[in-house]
Amino acid sequence: MVGCQECRTEEKTMDIFAPKFSRKTLTAPAPFADETSCQCQAPHEKLTIAQARLGTPVDRPVRVYADGIFDLFHSGHARALMQAKTLFPNSYLLVGVCSDDLTHKFKGFTVMNETERYEALRHCRYVDEVIRDAPWTLTPEFLEKHKIDFVAHDDIPYSSAGSDDVYKHIKEAGMFVPTQRTEGISTSDIITRIVRDYDVYARRNLQRGYTAKELNVSFINEKKYRFQNQVDKMKEKVKNVEEKSKEFVYKVEEKSHDLIQKWEEKSREFIGNFLELFGPDGAWKQMFQERSGRMLQALSPRQSPTSSPTRGRSPSRSPSPTFPWLPNKTSPPSSPKAASASISSMSEGDEDEK
Repeated sequence: MVGCQECRTEEKTMDIFAPKFSRKTLTAPAPFADETSCQCQAPHEKLTIAQARLGTPVDRPVRVYADGIFDLFHSGHARALMQAKTLFPNSYLLVGVCSDDLTHKFKGFTVMNETERYEALRHCRYVDEVIRDAPWTLTPEFLEKHKIDFVAHDDIPYSSAGSDDVYKHIKEAGMFVPTQRTEGISTSDIITRIVRDYDVYARRNLQRGYTAKELNVSFINEKKYRFQNQVDKMKEKVKNVEEKSKEFVYKVEEKSHDLIQKWEEKSREFIGNFLELFGPDGAWKQMFQERSGRMLQALSPRQSPTSSPTRGRSPSRSPSPTFPWLPNKTSPPSSPKAASASISSMSEGDEDEK
């Protein structure tokens, strides 16, 4: 069981107690008021707002109360509780949540039941204590029971239960501290979105496995929603195919552009190499000319040299010695028989010399 803060304050000093209490608030759900172990017996002097903002009293926190329905708990609720918690340097925030019976009687039907709403408040980091089945109009007995110093709520008059403003007597007693509403977010706005897009959410939940009975959808509407889901699936498939087709065409165009560019580069390179080899001043022409010259030189007969060193020194020809056994160069044999006779005579002359 959890004791109230004032009782624990009597046993420990404030500087030791505060850090432990803060850590517990952030690491565990806030306790319910009817589950605390005792009623506060510590002296509880009436405070003014000025005193509370100065940090008075020093021996206990300022007890701030905020109440509401808190259906579909959202960021607007959390911001209001944050403002209530930070109104004073040292504060203890109690949050009252009205029951289902009271809410349905004075305000209307809720989406979340009272247990769900209680638990949502218990897990808000700014809440120190949750009061279940809170009254619609605050009475002096309720304020005294929970030792409430101030009540936090937005300053807009809240007309309900036959009253122009249910917080009027709190304001007159100097116990009311205003907070600011968060624009653009409220439980009514969230419900309006759901009602406005009812078909979308009904189709969504059918698609996720909820039955038509659970959604309170008629047989005809169920078939209509399921058919619409099928149509949406087909549209999505067609859209995906179109996107993939566009992506494929883009890739083909990109690749074709690259291929054309590479082909142009290779064509230029081929033409350049061809001109270097077979052009007017190409390497093939020079090679052909060199080989042609070598071939012509090889095929043409060699001519005797027109001049010699000896001839250069003696321009007049000396008579060449005559050798009777050698054939006359100037008069070649007239016939093969004469040539053979001359050769035989040369051989006989050689034998005589021996």
